Amino acid sequence: MLAKLTSKNQLTLPKSITREIMGESEYFEVKVENGQIILTPVKIQRADAVRSKLAELDLSEQDVADAVAWARHQ
Repeated sequence: MLAKLTSKNQLTLPKSITREIMGESEYFEVKVENGQIILTPVKIQRADAVRSKLAELDLSEQDVADAVAWARHQ
């Protein structure tokens, strides 16, 4: 089977493959090994997604506390 890489750098995988191998996963760990792209299904909890986004933003606990205090006074 072939998969197509779009102009927006998105890879479309055949539905039969995703159903058979990957189940209902929405997120995948992606890595390259020996010139091959390896996709591993990952189940992300909503809290994990929030923690990940906070880590990307490099927010401290104090930043969050300040934002909550600000919001409560509005």
